[in-house]
Amino acid sequence: MGKDDVKLLSMWASPFCMRVKVALAEKDIAYEEILENNLLGGKTELLLKSNPVHQQVPVLLHDNKPILESTNIITYIDEVWPSKPLLPTCAYEKARAQFWADYIDRKVHSAGRAIWTAKGEDEVEAAKASFLDILKFLDGTLAEKDYFAGDNFGFVDILLVGLTSWFPAYEKYGSFKVEDHYPKLAAWITRVHVRESVSESLANPEKILNFVVMLRQMFGVE
Repeated sequence: MGKDDVKLLSMWASPFCMRVKVALAEKDIAYEEILENNLLGGKTELLLKSNPVHQQVPVLLHDNKPILESTNIITYIDEVWPSKPLLPTCAYEKARAQFWADYIDRKVHSAGRAIWTAKGEDEVEAAKASFLDILKFLDGTLAEKDYFAGDNFGFVDILLVGLTSWFPAYEKYGSFKVEDHYPKLAAWITRVHVRESVSESLANPEKILNFVVMLRQMFGVE
């Protein structure tokens, strides 16, 4: 498929855009990435037109039709390009994957953000404890498997892996290491980060850290 058919409105530091890029790479879908370079100061007309409700990236444009929200986009990608399926075909396993997708979307990013926006030691410690409690259940469902679906890298892995690009920032400002608490989950992160679709889609952790430093200054945390 040519790039003219598929476009992705994106922002380099967005973990939600990263997960969509991983899904597109897993499906071998060619696309044009259109970067929003100034989301904090101004948004392009294309983004405002494509997503007037939330005015956020990512937005997938397929034949100029906008698909919004990263999890919804990845589900759409899996249905429209069914080869190399990301979701399990078994109804029960699909339901389990969708449960964990909802869990990840509701909890992980907001809990991580609470760490680097926290002020004072007590607030940081409370945010860190909440984040680690959330990871506990992900570590538990991963168990001894290579991937969340078992032997195959799939839907839940993709949803979480984009968010892990921000984990070094959470670790820095929370003064902890995921591997000290959940070595199985840390091993999964190491394993998936060397996957080509992931390594080529995730932002450099140092760039994310520098971006978080800037955000903390903007928000008056530092």
